[in-house]
Amino acid sequence: MKNLFVGNMSFQTTEGDLRALFEPFGQVARVHIAMDRETGRSRGFAFVEMPNDAQAATAMQSLDGKDVGGRNLKVNEARPKEASSGPRGPRGGGPGGDRGGSGGGRGGDRGGSGGGGRGRFSNEDYRESPRQPREPRW
Repeated sequence: MKNLFVGNMSFQTTEGDLRALFEPFGQVARVHIAMDRETGRSRGFAFVEMPNDAQAATAMQSLDGKDVGGRNLKVNEARPKEASSGPRGPRGGGPGGDRGGSGGGRGGDRGGSGGGGRGRFSNEDYRESPRQPREPRW
């Protein structure tokens, strides 16, 4: 069983379109188009499972770079998903990410570069800066 990654797809491509594209090369076990959770539209890539490895290799060779819907498809063998280091959520984690009461625990306590902000900002960047006064809440 081979799992193929299909990227650079047109956002209008459907599962039926992909199945029709891959079936001339052999049996297609499953087609999964990645959808955006918030908008409900395609994210432009999909996964196609084919039970026969030789047929999957032929499909991969034949369809990689093929123009479908005005876009050149990128077809290769799917790599296993990398293990996540923490809970999934919005990206960033930088300033304003934690608006809770005490505000403790964010920033430099994760080790390394100072958190999950992917190198953007951390509290360590502002240790020497004077703190701004807060506006009263009434």
